[in-house]
Amino acid sequence: MTKNITIKVPATTANMGPGFDCLGMALDIWNSIEIKVGTPNFAIHGQGHKQLPSGKNNLIYKSLTFPFNHCGQEIPEMSINCYNEIPLSKGLGSSSAAIVAGLLAGNELCQNPLEKKQLLEIATELDGHPDNVSAALLGGCQIVIQNQNQLVTSGLQVPTNLGAVIFIPNSSNPTKKARAILPRNISREDAVYNIGRMGLLTKALVTNDFSQLWLGTQDSLHQPAREKMFPHMKNIFKAAIDAGALGVFLSGAGSSILALTKGRETTVGYEMSDAAVRFGVDGTIKITRPTNLGAHIEGNT
Repeated sequence: MTKNITIKVPATTANMGPGFDCLGMALDIWNSIEIKVGTPNFAIHGQGHKQLPSGKNNLIYKSLTFPFNHCGQEIPEMSINCYNEIPLSKGLGSSSAAIVAGLLAGNELCQNPLEKKQLLEIATELDGHPDNVSAALLGGCQIVIQNQNQLVTSGLQVPTNLGAVIFIPNSSNPTKKARAILPRNISREDAVYNIGRMGLLTKALVTNDFSQLWLGTQDSLHQPAREKMFPHMKNIFKAAIDAGALGVFLSGAGSSILALTKGRETTVGYEMSDAAVRFGVDGTIKITRPTNLGAHIEGNT
């Protein structure tokens, strides 16, 4: 059995405007998990070190047990150290990252009995958000659909010259609350609105032509309803575009807002933050970029 491993898992942004529940993208913000078989210990450093449970109640450990149970192996005692950069409950896929990290670690410790497709299916069942878990596991931008009982993913390589500026409010947002506020039915006009913009967004990523990306990140299915929870949202959107962002959207169910950029990141971040302050919303700006690299094992012995 492998004794020591290090797993790295990226943050993710889902929906990206029009791609509600079917589009996710990996971001160059990473959680790193070090696991050593032997003396039991569990420590969390960085994001969530005061909020997250340690030990066997942690989502990473719970997920890690699935590959062992799948192949009937006994789970050994182990030391787990988590170094977290992904903010919690901010629409950046922290739960998905924990699940993917645990599954990948458990699979490696068991000598990889499960293929990536199986890991993705288990992760989706545990998390309920295939857009986030597919981007976390596979990297890049992932289009995800459910075809009867089968989960189908199709990946896009994200242009390397694309940047991301994220306004991360200090306040958290429970995903269940943000989902509960959505209308049960939508109009034909809203469906057509999003279908067209999803096409523009996909074209921009494939062709590296960002001239219509500001249109391609618009949405009428979930963001208008969620504006009730985030009344500052439209003002931050406008501030980002006016400052030179290529497109902007609510990251996942919020509360973070992400702007796609090609230069002027500092200016875009400043203007987004200033717009938030004028609404009395405190937060921080994170300048990063998408990544085509998904969860991976950085080293093992």
